[in-house]
Amino acid sequence: MQVFIYDVGHGSCALVVTPNNKTILLDCGHDADDGGFRPSVHLGNLGRASVEQFIVSHYDCDHVSDLKAVQASVDIQTLRRNKSLTVEQVREIKEAAGDLTAGTETLLEMMSTYTGPVSPPIDYGGVTVTSFYNSYPHFEDMNNLSVVTFVEYDGIGVVFPGDLERAGWLRLLLNPAFRDVLARVNVFVASHHGRENGYCEEVFTYCHPEIIIISDTVMEHESQEHDYAKHASGILWNTGETRRVLTTRRDSHIKIEKLQGQGFRITTGSPY
Repeated sequence: MQVFIYDVGHGSCALVVTPNNKTILLDCGHDADDGGFRPSVHLGNLGRASVEQFIVSHYDCDHVSDLKAVQASVDIQTLRRNKSLTVEQVREIKEAAGDLTAGTETLLEMMSTYTGPVSPPIDYGGVTVTSFYNSYPHFEDMNNLSVVTFVEYDGIGVVFPGDLERAGWLRLLLNPAFRDVLARVNVFVASHHGRENGYCEEVFTYCHPEIIIISDTVMEHESQEHDYAKHASGILWNTGETRRVLTTRRDSHIKIEKLQGQGFRITTGSPY
């Protein structure tokens, strides 16, 4: 299995390539700078004609900014999202916020058409994908309605929590099934780009990751200061140091490789 966490500035985009060569795309933000990273272009460079599963963790534009182009360039077979929100509710919320972008419009269209189960279920070559989310209207803010997705394969667990905030974490922690999967996480992608409002110390009562990854642009806000490092056991880096936190702002694109029966390996810099 390969997991790529891409440098898309202040945005979110990750890709999972399974052992049997299926593709799972988690969000599809892009780097708005000239020549910046776009998943729609990257998928073509990889020779991908289809995405077996697209997971949208969060309905804000930085998570779907390249979705229109992605949909035009590849066949998206399935959609995973927070199903407690209807198309009309998402549209109303986004229009009120003045955030109805081309990516959001594409997502709303997909929500209207991707409505049935896939039969037979897609085989991901031993990779399991499990998602949890809080329900609307218990929460009405988009951040706490984020889909938290766990990707697991042969002893490695990676969690992608979208922009979930502390209140949303605490609600999900009431679920024993959520706590059980959380306990198997080795790689923790920090919520809300590592910002303080996405941090929940209680999570680490159950979760003891080796490494924490933050996807964000240059540090612009004091709320991006955090103490995530104390929760990670660390991995030995090629410089001889122990790294507990990786960030796309320092390390660029991040690639995690896991072969069956072996430990996982992380490299940075290249999107391939």
